[in-house]
Amino acid sequence: MSGTVVGEEAGALSARSRALAVLRVRSRALALVLLPAAVAVVLLVGEVTGRIGGGLWDVARWAVASVAVVVLLAGAAVAAVIARARPAVSPTVPLTLTAAPDLYRLVEDLAERMDVPAPSAIALTPDCDSWLEDRTHRAHGPRRGPRPTIRDGAPVLVIGSPFLWWMRVAELRAVLAPVVAGTGPSAHPDIAAARRFVRGLDAAVGLAARPGPGPVRRLAYGAVGGVARVLLRSCRGHAAEMERGVAAAASERAQAVDYGLRIVAQEQVGLAYAGWDRLLTRVALPAWRMGRWPSRLDAGVVSALTELSRRDRLAEGFASRLGERPACDLLEEPGAVDEAASLLAARLFHGGPAAIGPDWSPVDWQHYPEEVVDRKWRTEAARLHRVLDAMGVRPSAGVPAGPTLARVMEHLAGGSWAAAPGPTANGPVKVPPVPEAPGTDGPGAALAAGISADVAREEAARERSAVPYRAADRAGDDVDLWGTDPLPLVPLQPPRTARELLADHVTAMVCCAAVDTAGAAPGMDWLDGPALLINGERRADLGARVLSLVEDGDPEPLRSWLATAGVRPEKPVRLV
Repeated sequence: MSGTVVGEEAGALSARSRALAVLRVRSRALALVLLPAAVAVVLLVGEVTGRIGGGLWDVARWAVASVAVVVLLAGAAVAAVIARARPAVSPTVPLTLTAAPDLYRLVEDLAERMDVPAPSAIALTPDCDSWLEDRTHRAHGPRRGPRPTIRDGAPVLVIGSPFLWWMRVAELRAVLAPVVAGTGPSAHPDIAAARRFVRGLDAAVGLAARPGPGPVRRLAYGAVGGVARVLLRSCRGHAAEMERGVAAAASERAQAVDYGLRIVAQEQVGLAYAGWDRLLTRVALPAWRMGRWPSRLDAGVVSALTELSRRDRLAEGFASRLGERPACDLLEEPGAVDEAASLLAARLFHGGPAAIGPDWSPVDWQHYPEEVVDRKWRTEAARLHRVLDAMGVRPSAGVPAGPTLARVMEHLAGGSWAAAPGPTANGPVKVPPVPEAPGTDGPGAALAAGISADVAREEAARERSAVPYRAADRAGDDVDLWGTDPLPLVPLQPPRTARELLADHVTAMVCCAAVDTAGAAPGMDWLDGPALLINGERRADLGARVLSLVEDGDPEPLRSWLATAGVRPEKPVRLV
């Protein structure tokens, strides 16, 4: 125990010394602003007392006084901007005391046990992380309704929403202990003042980067931003060391709280992160791209991680934890909280609007295969044939007309994949004549370019139609949460290449043919997203066959797969 106390004191001492170093930067800046005024006062006093006067001293006195006035006004303006600038806060889902009384009680018990101030409020973030966030600067602006508080002035505890659904109550308590312990050093006046100063500088730099119209305004904000950047560079290293000291002190203070369980709980943090990432990129993203958002993402984490534990030997035994009380039981209405966190995740990672609209509606997990997977396949299959029609591709003798898989395979088998032109939003891509020689720009490249252009046009049209809706939607947002940055703030994946788009569309066409001619069904895999079910079993061996056709122009692997699955490529499929 004595070692823990010594370690905590060392971390706190380091944090305080670094906080004083940050405040010294502020003091030096203030001294530089006051220096011309001090010199002017000395010269004026010298004149009054008769010790300094006449000749060049009068000129110097007026010159220094003029400089002092200008510097004081400029310093006051910079200080006002830094003091009034409102740093952006993390977008979160607030939890009131009435919405989560048991969770507030757990956090208060932790704080009391570690003898630190309790957080002022609790909020959820749609990510696998937890931290303390000081939001006292928001008091300078208008408040939208009452804010739940445990103790005024303490930071807000932000908890990763997937933790509440996957972790058990005891595990969540162990994970939150070192986070809550951070309120102790945060209450020190020097550390609090240093943090406010650094946040103000950072907010002033951001404000100066978007000054608005007018050359005078741009010049003024440019000067303020320059001063703020210099000050920020001067104290950045001290601020970083201060935060390390705060973290070390908080970690040492939390050693006595569920230490053994905390080691096990940290394993759950890594597992939750892996399942959350797969759920967002493989399952949620296809729905978001279609204007649908899964409304129970956090509940889906449990299913995804349970599936992972079934597949991965390293995760054996984790599913047995599900018999213990989940942390989401600490909420009064877990479903409503999950829906709010799911909508926020869609905004952060994809850029969707903040409310339900005609092109932005929720979808339940039980309806996901029918409303997302099947619709996605048929939309992409329709686009594939629309591009083929625009290219003037006609089936040869013996191949039925209409939207058939045989038409696609025949076209792609005429050449091999090579580099395709990038997507454009300005209009159709002009397709070059299709060469016969392999290894050159063949049918695959031309078709991919057409699909890329069509996708780009649709996305551009969607953005144009969403501008008025999003502007009205953002008008009700707290500017602190989003700033002026365009959404999404944290995109999950880079834009898909032409090659990837072509492979996705051919796969969708194969799946449509399987559903319409072989009795297959759309399904969902919790870790891999949309899935094709044949005789109730997921077929995961389709991707390599499609790539052989798309990249090499070789239809035989896919043709063999279709024959085994009983899919008839010559039959027309139903499109959207």
